[in-house]
Amino acid sequence: MIRRFAFCAIAVAMAGRGTVNSSELNRESSPPAAAARRSLSFDKTISRQVLENYLSRSITMEGMLNGRGDLEDDLRMLKSTGAKFIGRSLCLWGGEADLLRNLGRAKQEIPEVRATDPEMILQACVFEIVSTQVEQVPVPDWTFAAFGLPVEKRNFRYADMIYPPAQRRNWGPNASVPDVSRSETKLWFYFLAASYIDLGFEAIHFGQVELMGHNDPDRAHWAQVLSLVRTYATQHARRHMILCDGHVPSGGLLHDGRLLLDFHSFPLRIMEVPDPPQAAVLKVGFSDSIYGRSRGGLTPSGWSCEHLPFLVELDNWGVSQKPGQAGAGGIWVWGYDEITWFAHQDTQYREKWLRYAWDWLRLNDPNGHLEMPGSRTLRSPLDKLRWYYANNPSQAVPGGFGDEKAIGSIWAEDPKN
Repeated sequence: MIRRFAFCAIAVAMAGRGTVNSSELNRESSPPAAAARRSLSFDKTISRQVLENYLSRSITMEGMLNGRGDLEDDLRMLKSTGAKFIGRSLCLWGGEADLLRNLGRAKQEIPEVRATDPEMILQACVFEIVSTQVEQVPVPDWTFAAFGLPVEKRNFRYADMIYPPAQRRNWGPNASVPDVSRSETKLWFYFLAASYIDLGFEAIHFGQVELMGHNDPDRAHWAQVLSLVRTYATQHARRHMILCDGHVPSGGLLHDGRLLLDFHSFPLRIMEVPDPPQAAVLKVGFSDSIYGRSRGGLTPSGWSCEHLPFLVELDNWGVSQKPGQAGAGGIWVWGYDEITWFAHQDTQYREKWLRYAWDWLRLNDPNGHLEMPGSRTLRSPLDKLRWYYANNPSQAVPGGFGDEKAIGSIWAEDPKN
């Protein structure tokens, strides 16, 4: 792991709103304050205050309920830090042949999560990928019924989900981006979402919703899918609703003047700075960052806003041809995606950077909430690092990065407690 310079050495010569200054980057940690009780109560609808109470205690735990990491130690960490919104806890990218097995595993493990903290919201994912393996999954009768279609005894059909050849966006020879305007894709999305709700998930991340909506310019197809999912949730979810989000480079999905998602989400869009080495900051207007652009309107819960609350996360997408080097261009951070860049910093820098990002959001766009990194895939060819865990290193998690204390302290010191 690359060892870092003292964080106080960062000095960025930038002008205007959204830049960093030395005082922000040098704030020392202080002992956690006693946390006051935050309202987390909701049923059928959710108020903005309760939604933001959850988002302000959000953490990515990619794959926690599909075999990634040590569940017992993860639950210890989540309880000790005060986490309430557990992002990407069931995170399946393709691999549909193993879907039913993974759902069965999650069914066995979710009661253990509930016993740890019944207030936690668990999030599952419906991603912008479908592979030929989907043809091994039977279509349940109730899925056809939800769309008013004749019941057939068959499996899902890959060819009927993807874009036509001129538009196809491939993930490889046997996988592609599903097109939400196609009936088979809607059946698949509804099947996944309803299955997650039945297991006890109360949030679904729908991935790159705009990538899947190329043929849905007025969002009518997304509106249909999400409406049916919400109707199912009113009858089957434990608090009679489901929280839906997705990555929205345009700032959000609207149909007939109404917001389709309960909150928005997007990568942090971290901007590397040339000196000192490995330094990086946040800046309003950098790349396609969401700051100041989260669209408002009437929410699914019935309240209106100028800007919908959103999460920003340390995202993963791969590695450039220049890992660890400046100038790879685009949205690379010193040649890495965001979480891999973060994982290559030393412990002190990581803590101070999380504090900086937390404070920066409050100053530059208080509609945004930092989703803390808890568990996430890495792409690091130079040192073969494959996963980031915030857990303290132990026999259970020997590769832990030890950031859980920093995360818990930031939350405990939050004046909005």
